[in-house]
Amino acid sequence: MEKGGLAHLVVEGGELAVRVTPKASRNAVEASGEELRVYVTAVPEGGKANAAVQKLLAKALGVPKSRLELVRGATSRDKVFRLAG
Repeated sequence: MEKGGLAHLVVEGGELAVRVTPKASRNAVEASGEELRVYVTAVPEGGKANAAVQKLLAKALGVPKSRLELVRGATSRDKVFRLAG
């Protein structure tokens, strides 16, 4: 997905639920309907996959990664990120 391709989802203080697939063959963000799927090549250990998801999602939303906060799902494939103001 291109940089800022999900900019229409940007709402300050809003939360985004994503389904993550670590150890994927490529990094990608896919939106189908109301579901966001994020594929990262990083392994799910030591927070590497979470950091990769945050970076990739921020790029797709067109916001700095420092504005995305992981609020739920640090050890789960289902995660919720909050967009800080």
